[in-house]
Amino acid sequence: MAASLICKGCWCQMRVPVPIGGPLSLPLRLFGIRRSRMNPNLCTVCELMFRVVMRRRNIEAELTILFADLRDYTALSQTLGMGQVQELLDVFYDECAGAIWEHDGLLNKTIGDAVMAVFNFPISRPDHARQAVAAGREIQRRCAARGAALAARGFDPEVLGVGIGVHTGIASFGEFGRVHKDFTAIGDTVNLAARLQAAALPGEVLASAAAFEKSGGEREGARARACPLKGYAEPVTAYLM
Repeated sequence: MAASLICKGCWCQMRVPVPIGGPLSLPLRLFGIRRSRMNPNLCTVCELMFRVVMRRRNIEAELTILFADLRDYTALSQTLGMGQVQELLDVFYDECAGAIWEHDGLLNKTIGDAVMAVFNFPISRPDHARQAVAAGREIQRRCAARGAALAARGFDPEVLGVGIGVHTGIASFGEFGRVHKDFTAIGDTVNLAARLQAAALPGEVLASAAAFEKSGGEREGARARACPLKGYAEPVTAYLM
């Protein structure tokens, strides 16, 4: 993925072409304006804008949330050496980040053996659900390829088994908390994406009906599945993408 020369977030939200690559970006680096760690196509101006402005007015928007989780991490951490566990997590995080950024998502959190990504803010895309599903499939492809390489070095072939959940809906995005401030998205949209991730088997991408329809529903071979989810009285229909 070629890195953008201007911040996509500043352009989408304010129509301001803030340079983050090339010669024009060099003077801005003196003022601490550089690429964001959450997405290298965003800048630290975006991060400042989010934290200063949005903590006063959290934004509600239609977002697509993706959760990806490394399966059997607890068991792996008990059977692998500390160095191998660290290597495994590094590979998992790197491949998730690459796939998410390739599809204009924000790598919002790394939570132990899981990652959370947000699509459609601050980089606005009308096809954000499709991009999130594509990112999920790309994560699975990348992890399968890296897993095969690790297996050649003596790791278990299933060592990079990943389950992914995707859901589209309205969520609040901003800075939450008092003692410990957290910049993230909250709401049922986030909760359902996390629950779908927990229901996904290794190698699967489970998309909610909303994400499936918003993505165009054109995925050939997508199969509906009734998923009993924690906290939901009735099984939720999801699509195996």
